[in-house]
Amino acid sequence: MVGTDGSAAAARATAYAAGLARRQNALLAIVYVQPVLLGAVAMGADVSGTTGEVAEELVREIRASAERVRGVFEVRWRFHTFRGDPYLGLVRAAEQLKADAVVVGASEQAGHRIIGSVAVRLVKAGRWPVTVVP
Repeated sequence: MVGTDGSAAAARATAYAAGLARRQNALLAIVYVQPVLLGAVAMGADVSGTTGEVAEELVREIRASAERVRGVFEVRWRFHTFRGDPYLGLVRAAEQLKADAVVVGASEQAGHRIIGSVAVRLVKAGRWPVTVVP
């Protein structure tokens, strides 16, 4: 299973996970956790359409990438979306999908060095082998 959010680090993590899945002849679960934008929700705004659009764009990008390497690099994949906090969403996804391993990109946000990134929290959970791709 790989977590994606559209960032460059997530794209590298997806490529790495695709290589693992190809070598193992495994189904790659690509997971996007639609964040709940608490400030917008508190103001009564409906943000489900916005996060849904992000998910649709990610699927388009993944399909385009898969098409470019068709015939050279074949991998079976399925896209999943979950809603909520990114860490809890990835944990729930890994449990529901019965993930053998979790691959995520390293956080590119400076604040995560202080409070901890999703990747660090997944590693500390110790429930699956976790690979953090820079």
